[in-house]
Amino acid sequence: MNSIATLGSHCSLQVLKGAKEEGFNTVLVTKSSREKFYRRYDFIDEYIVVEDFQEIMNDDIKDKLSETDSILIPHGTLISEVGIEKIEKLDVPIFGNRHILRWEADRNLKTQLMQKSGVSIPKTFNSPEEIDCLTISKLSGARGGSGYFLAKNSEDYYSYVEKFKKQGLMTDDDELQIQEYIVGVPVYFQYFYSPLKNELELFGIDKRYETNVDGLGRIPSTDQNEIKLSPTYIVIGNFPLVLRESLLVEVYDIGENFVTASRELVPPGMPGPFCMEGVYDSNGKFIAFEFSARIVAGTNIFTTGSPYSYLTHGANMSMGRRIALEIKTGIKNQTLDKLLT
Repeated sequence: MNSIATLGSHCSLQVLKGAKEEGFNTVLVTKSSREKFYRRYDFIDEYIVVEDFQEIMNDDIKDKLSETDSILIPHGTLISEVGIEKIEKLDVPIFGNRHILRWEADRNLKTQLMQKSGVSIPKTFNSPEEIDCLTISKLSGARGGSGYFLAKNSEDYYSYVEKFKKQGLMTDDDELQIQEYIVGVPVYFQYFYSPLKNELELFGIDKRYETNVDGLGRIPSTDQNEIKLSPTYIVIGNFPLVLRESLLVEVYDIGENFVTASRELVPPGMPGPFCMEGVYDSNGKFIAFEFSARIVAGTNIFTTGSPYSYLTHGANMSMGRRIALEIKTGIKNQTLDKLLT
């Protein structure tokens, strides 16, 4: 019997709880500093304790995962702390398409895939000297909003870059994507695509709570100017969101077009969970600025299911459990190869 494994961070509790509910053995790769915390949960069967997540590349760790016949579920921490190059070389079965994670992390590839899917995206600037409106600049990779900043001209841009380098948030090798800043309601569409059923599911919708940008509105503008506060975008948590029902037609179209584009550009495409992240502007138009090609932390809101997963599956279907159910079906029908890379 296969085991389901993941790194102890991000959404591991949801993933392993869902795996246990579907009858799998569960394996957690955790840092020693977090082991005591995770041992509070009785749905985790086995622990692989490391000092650094990079150790997942070591032969002894890979041997332990092999001995338990583990399928590794990727999430943002795997990308940020292990890195794309190593993930692609990791000799462990990974749920989903490990190769599309490079397209998530690389800003140019990400833009190419989003354009191919036909979704509206913000204007992108090739250099700071081209900036002619309010922009947001973002570091590559899954960083949870760290390293983002606003700039209205090249002087602002270079000032923040220098500031971030002094703070150790950036290096000379880091690449930034500069996008037009869209004012509106930020929303995050959580999808699951099943290649076994050739079916897209809308699994949930959320909104992030970020520091300190979401707290600035509590401070009068005169005081903000006096103390010279600058917004930061580190994600602290997530809120559930329910859209007007008339908007859901477009939401499904966006997801289905993304699945088709990913299949063409990055075979075998986008099996499993993914997220389209964007803003509804003042005209009610959705403009996408990111995608995540794996489970996102916003799904943690819905550990007992969301309004949308309920419509498809009934109660108690988290994204973690949905992943386990897909793997279970693949094992039963001998189609597991469609789900792993």
